[in-house]
Amino acid sequence: MAHARISTYLPPDINPAQAAIAYGCRALPKLNEELQSEDLLMRQKALMALCDLMHDPEHVYVAIDIGCLESLKALLKDSNDMVRIKTTEVLYIMATHNVGREGFLKHDVILALSYLLNDPQPACRENLHLALKHVAQLPSGAQGIVISGLIPSLVWKLQREEEEIQGLLLDTLAACLMEDATEALSTRMVPFLKQKLLSTNDDIRSKAARVLIAVSIPLEGKNQVWQHDVIPILVHLLKDKVEEVQANAAGALMYAAVTTQGKYAALDTEAIHPLLNLLCSSLTKARLNATKALTMLAEAPEGRKFLQSQVPIFRTLEEDPSEAVRRAAQIAIKVIEWKP
Repeated sequence: MAHARISTYLPPDINPAQAAIAYGCRALPKLNEELQSEDLLMRQKALMALCDLMHDPEHVYVAIDIGCLESLKALLKDSNDMVRIKTTEVLYIMATHNVGREGFLKHDVILALSYLLNDPQPACRENLHLALKHVAQLPSGAQGIVISGLIPSLVWKLQREEEEIQGLLLDTLAACLMEDATEALSTRMVPFLKQKLLSTNDDIRSKAARVLIAVSIPLEGKNQVWQHDVIPILVHLLKDKVEEVQANAAGALMYAAVTTQGKYAALDTEAIHPLLNLLCSSLTKARLNATKALTMLAEAPEGRKFLQSQVPIFRTLEEDPSEAVRRAAQIAIKVIEWKP
């Protein structure tokens, strides 16, 4: 005969570490109330539930509309490590959606996050930088980070953070400095990047070269790249084992070689040969950057003289699948064949 027995185990779909989610439209308002609870366990469970819900952009929209961002900003100052870690995780997940990034700007979340730059918990700082990286993907988000005055702090942290977080920092800086590199150039950004270009980590080298592209757009950046002897390192990276590093180094060299000092520094370190090799790269970006960098060097009489025998290579690029590469090759040929 069968006996009725009550199991001592929870049902398989119940998570004891997560708050029970109310039905329908009441779910997020109830969680928002629990975020403001004085009970630590309730706050933690509400955050765990939000981490799951915020993967849906519709839930992100509702959460912002009912004031969850204000509750989360308050929790960034919580004394409990787990609360701060899960709060930054919720915010980072929200920042993966466009509606979340716009909410960050509207509710001043960037400034609230900045207070955790020196948080003792690495997981908390990593979530913070993931959030900033996603916010910076929007031009208005990158501008928001610059306007918040965070660039000097991010540059300073670049020297002190763990390697994984350094990669996130470089991603954020690359986007922000495309908007405005003024503050970065006054905070020893170029010497810091010079060290990162020598990193044994492929990802760090590649991202540092990408940030250097943004830094080199203004004239002051071009001058600093030349003054700090970064150009020989960029030429060396043109022969790097990683194609992405080569492409980004060629891009930085392209901007640095706009000035006369930059041109001759590149010519003195024999940049032409490795750049010519990149014209056959499988990466469109590498071919494009190398073509443009060689065009810059061809503006110097010495560079033009050397490249005149290489015109057939540029002729083949006129048939490149990429329209940008074809156009760049045509301009390069005009510069190389120009006669005074």
